[in-house]
Amino acid sequence: HPQAAAFFHRPLPSGPPHPFVSSTHMRSLLRLFLSLATAAAAVAQSSLVFNPPAGIAPKGKHVVLLSGDEEYRSEEAMPMLAKILSQRHGFKATVLFALDADGTINPDNQQSLPDAGALATADVIVMGLRFRNYPDATMKHFVDAFRRGVPIIALRTSTHAFNLAATSTWASYSWNRKEPWAGGFGKHVLGETWVTHWGKHKVEATRGVIEPSAAGEAVLRGVTEVFGNSDVYEAYPPADARILLRGMVLKGMSSTDAPADYRKKRASDKQEQGVNDPAMPVAWTRTYRHEDGVTNRILTTTLGAATDLTNEGLRRLVVNGVYWGLGIEVPAKANVALVDPYEPTMYGFKGYRLGLKPSDYALGKTVPAGQPRPETPAPADRKSTRLNSSHT
Repeated sequence: HPQAAAFFHRPLPSGPPHPFVSSTHMRSLLRLFLSLATAAAAVAQSSLVFNPPAGIAPKGKHVVLLSGDEEYRSEEAMPMLAKILSQRHGFKATVLFALDADGTINPDNQQSLPDAGALATADVIVMGLRFRNYPDATMKHFVDAFRRGVPIIALRTSTHAFNLAATSTWASYSWNRKEPWAGGFGKHVLGETWVTHWGKHKVEATRGVIEPSAAGEAVLRGVTEVFGNSDVYEAYPPADARILLRGMVLKGMSSTDAPADYRKKRASDKQEQGVNDPAMPVAWTRTYRHEDGVTNRILTTTLGAATDLTNEGLRRLVVNGVYWGLGIEVPAKANVALVDPYEPTMYGFKGYRLGLKPSDYALGKTVPAGQPRPETPAPADRKSTRLNSSHT
């Protein structure tokens, strides 16, 4: 390091030798070492850990938030949620990212989840994943937490979180798994896998409407005026699911737009219905029971793009879900005020902020815009292109 070299090559003071380094020298040396340590930590940091601040009673619970989706910017949303959970509510919160070898965030890297060992102490998992193809060693951390009954809050594309190799020990978790366990982890645990877009993608936004029979549910306390500029997914949660919100397909991308009023065929049975008659479920809870009797509390929402989470009502649903999952009394109106500035990138493929590292999302920081994205030629692999554009 140039600073270190300059320090150690400075000429020594003239005169007789001193048995001790001067206090000035010592302070300079200490400052240099602290600077080097801070720089080294920033380079090496592959995840974020947020602890409760002074003045906020710690809950003594650890929330692990998993980012890693190619389209809806969970790498931006998860740090924001972690800051709220830690700084407003006293939870320890750890955010994991998909990284390239140089330590930069790359949600297109479907095999990466450094520091997955944090899941060993998770009390709650919040996941924003899509088509992950984790190696067995990484996937085992997730499976172990799931099997010990950790509550799971699943956002947006987490219904199709895994697209594992056929040789994976946990290939059955894949979104397109055939029998047994058809539909994989999404269908059997969360309540749905990927089906299709119900609203028109990037054309018709979503208004969340509380299911009348669920109005008294604790997880909905203080949740009002839910809106997301992502579209409604076609979804059919199982009979044991408690539907919380239905997604009203709107005629445009504004929260004030009128409901859409056309008809379309369901992918499930090819029968036609009004697009909002009934509206598709967009949030539900259920309990998953393992063969050994262990249970997981599950909250799934097909909302959850980073842009959706600018909405206070949706953020409150997620925070309430953490309390509900842990069996802790849900606040009457949970504080979900943003801790740091939050201006998420519009969703879309190849749209993530280039060149950023986890430290760019640290407490007290305004997230940089990222490096300019170079122009790339159209992909030759049309099959791969279709997979990305149709399974979102």
